[in-house]
Amino acid sequence: MPKRSFLAAAALAALALTSAPAAAADAAAGKQKAAQTCAVCHGVDGVAKVPDAPNLAGESAVYTTRQLEAFRGGERQHEQMSIIAQGLSDEDIADLAAWYASVKVTAEMPQ
Repeated sequence: MPKRSFLAAAALAALALTSAPAAAADAAAGKQKAAQTCAVCHGVDGVAKVPDAPNLAGESAVYTTRQLEAFRGGERQHEQMSIIAQGLSDEDIADLAAWYASVKVTAEMPQ
């Protein structure tokens, strides 16, 4: 296989791998999962309900996915999140990330 063909094939494979989870993500399913699993601390709307939880509204799906996977895999530790993330499937994580990314956030600068 010529070098150009190999590079093109590798680029297409990488693109397929990186875009598949986003295409498969279901924000509506993420909203339902958030209501069941995340709302107590992070809110269904992604605005934290407790002082030590981060806001998730409008957060990048890539960032949210990476953080949930890190909790699930043990690279990141937190008393509650490490346990909660263990119960999340790849599909759950993609759906939650899509949901929270879809929430529109506005900011108002102080005078």
